[in-house]
Amino acid sequence: MWFLFALLSAVFAALTSILAKVGIEGVNSNLATAVRTVVVVIMAWGMVFVTGAEGGLQAISKKSWLFLILSGIATGASWLCYYRALQIGEASKVVPIDKLSVVITLVLAFVFLHEQFTVRSFIGCVLIGAGTLIMVV
Repeated sequence: MWFLFALLSAVFAALTSILAKVGIEGVNSNLATAVRTVVVVIMAWGMVFVTGAEGGLQAISKKSWLFLILSGIATGASWLCYYRALQIGEASKVVPIDKLSVVITLVLAFVFLHEQFTVRSFIGCVLIGAGTLIMVV
């Protein structure tokens, strides 16, 4: 089931890039990011209430709060940079560079989360990096 959600995430991320490139024309990138964020917040809280998960709010530990807040800050910074890059660059070049996050995530997961970094992971990182270079140069 995780694979289906991951695949849907990729499809929606692709749509995000194309829709954003069209929607950001003539709009300040920070303002566009703020509008997008409001929509995401409404959708996320809508899902919380639809699924009845709001009761778990009190059970979130201080550590989880800290890391969720830090993750939110990282997401906000990522979105602000991404929208600015989309506004001034071509989507076909911005998106592959953005997807280098896969390589960075694998390295960070190995270093900080002590996840396995296999030969297969290394080859995937090299291929993603090479693919990015081929697409943007």
